Amino acid sequence: MSTRFASDRGLTRRMVGTMFLLGLLYVAFVGVLVALGVRALTVLLIAGVMLFAQYFLSDRIALFAMGGREVSPQEAPELHGLIDRLCALADMPKPRVAIADSDVPNAFATGRNQKKAVVCVTTGILRRLEPQELEGVLAHELSHVAHRDVAVMTIASFLGIVAGLMTRFALYAGFGRSRDDRGGLPIGLIIMLVSILVYAISFLLTRALSRYRELAADRAGALLTQRPSALASALTKVSGDMARIPTRDLREAEPFNAFYFAPALKPGETLANMFSTHPPLQKRLDNLAKISAELGR
Repeated sequence: MSTRFASDRGLTRRMVGTMFLLGLLYVAFVGVLVALGVRALTVLLIAGVMLFAQYFLSDRIALFAMGGREVSPQEAPELHGLIDRLCALADMPKPRVAIADSDVPNAFATGRNQKKAVVCVTTGILRRLEPQELEGVLAHELSHVAHRDVAVMTIASFLGIVAGLMTRFALYAGFGRSRDDRGGLPIGLIIMLVSILVYAISFLLTRALSRYRELAADRAGALLTQRPSALASALTKVSGDMARIPTRDLREAEPFNAFYFAPALKPGETLANMFSTHPPLQKRLDNLAKISAELGR
């Protein structure tokens, strides 16, 4: 379903390229398991069920995990008004709207497609941002929905799930069994090492795609609203206010950083760039500054 969000060929190329590389890695991984005589069918079935649940129930799972509650236009008229306006501008279906009672200033969007999408904001971000800044954040999140980022990232994570399950399988079953009677390497050890390698590669590929999709969502959201400075202001506020959030609250929110508008981390506690779900704040601000220059504002 097309929208008026700016198309991003770079994002499309990276999505296709990442999925292709992960597919090759998956075929090689299964080939190694078959060569070792491992019955991987059970593991693949378990991973398939997990992928199915994550893909089709991602909106419900995310809302439940983050304590989000759907709200009606009567309960949150200003929030619904902003989303109504953005959806009209983007020519896309309106997603469900939810609010999570958390002081961590953030927002996220999830759902496998535009018809099943939900956009959730925290009470913390509602208290801190001006309407134009909040509109920029919501445009960023709606861009994720329009580009089907959640569906792509869910599918991309499948190989990592399989590799993780195989690693545990190797630890709990047959770790010490030799490959043959001549005392070769234990099959369990080989499986574990291969699985760890596959997991590491898939992890780096999906994180690289995740960082780029955040830049793409910043750009698409800023072009839709024509106010990149408002989004930059929101980013600065949200990232700066993370320092005032209790560490315990940030640690509770940290597992969901891949979903969030901005990672729930204190300044100076960001992970190495290659392991992060989001690009550095300065890179995002520089990206928005270039868009401002392009628009002449």
